[in-house]
Order: sequence, then structure tokens, then C-alpha cells
Amino acid sequence: MSIQTGSTAPQTGAHAVIADAVDPARRPDVLLRVRRAEGHEVSPWWMVGAFVGVSLAVVALLSFVPGGA
Repeated sequence: MSIQTGSTAPQTGAHAVIADAVDPARRPDVLLRVRRAEGHEVSPWWMVGAFVGVSLAVVALLSFVPGGA
């Protein structure tokens, strides 16, 4: 088994993988994900509003459970 040091064959390995890498968050087969423009971020107030809304919904639904104080 001889090793060729002067071959002109392309290098394989990590270099090819990094060059062809795709961001997994932008895969087209991921369901229920909104694909926004690069650098666009959601306002944190949407998350605060969603937390408050879900919390109010849970409290409202729990008020229908009998046996509460």
C-alpha cells in the first residue's frame, strides 16, 4: 500500500462538507416554520402577548373545573 504525495486529486472530508452545508433551520421540508428574510427577527412583545393570552385561557378554563376554593 503506497501513499501518493503529489496527487492532484481533490481533497475530501470536512472542506467539502462545510462548503456545501445548509442551515437546518432553512430546510424546505420542515413543517410549521415561517421562512423569513435573513436577519428578520420577531418582536419580543409577540412572545409576551402570547404568554399572557395562554395564561388567561388556562385560568378561564380552570374556572370551569368543580371543586375549586
